[in-house]
Amino acid sequence: MSFQDAVRICLQQKYADFTGRARRSEYWFFFLFNFIAQSVAGILDGLFRIRSVYGGPIQGLVWLALLVPSLAVGVRRLHDTGRSGWWLLIGLIPIVGWIVLLVFFLQESQPDNQYGANPKRMDPGYAGGYGEMPPPAPQQ
Repeated sequence: MSFQDAVRICLQQKYADFTGRARRSEYWFFFLFNFIAQSVAGILDGLFRIRSVYGGPIQGLVWLALLVPSLAVGVRRLHDTGRSGWWLLIGLIPIVGWIVLLVFFLQESQPDNQYGANPKRMDPGYAGGYGEMPPPAPQQ
């Protein structure tokens, strides 16, 4: 999955979709997009001299706009590892909770589970809502 595909899926197709599963690439590309958007917003707040200790209004608006899709893709990523989305709340525990979530988010996808089919599955005609999957490489 490309960076553009991940951002498009998270912002257009699955903005507030807390069901289903998200591949690692979808989660981390959207995480990167979120980081870049927050950085640009912080720079703009600084350029316009409207930044305070807690950030500025542009950064606040970007944070609000990306809050729901960030939570949704996090829940879908946990579903992909076979865990309930409620595990996202462990991130409220400083340091230890963040490390636990990082480990969960880095884990490989599980086979088909109660949250749906494995999005990495390459069956003909199956793309899991991610567009067309490329055909397997020819065997030599």
